[in-house]
Amino acid sequence: QVQLVESGGGLVQPGESLRLSCAASGFTFSSYAMSWYRQAPGKERELVASISSFGGSTRYADYVRGRFTISRDNAKNTLYLQMNSLKPEDTAVYYCAKAVGGNVYNSLNAWGQGTVVTVSS
Repeated sequence: QVQLVESGGGLVQPGESLRLSCAASGFTFSSYAMSWYRQAPGKERELVASISSFGGSTRYADYVRGRFTISRDNAKNTLYLQMNSLKPEDTAVYYCAKAVGGNVYNSLNAWGQGTVVTVSS
């Protein structure tokens, strides 16, 4: 079955960087777009970034554009999120998600368990 396992979260200070990873299994990774979402305490889950199946197309939420970069390694079945210039408002549980197709606008049908990112001085 589909499995998505996030890693790389932690506690960092404002301005620092983190790289999240999502190891995928149970499906043909290179055939599907993938996304990162986040959910802060007391808030709804929101899109961070999406990437198409072969990585040629990406989209970002306005609040992370220019600071975060989504990428993927289809040979390793792994999705990444490089997060730079982190802010306290980036504190959240970060989830990776699998789309139903290869396009960044496809709906999602599988989620990981999440990894916690805390940005605090």
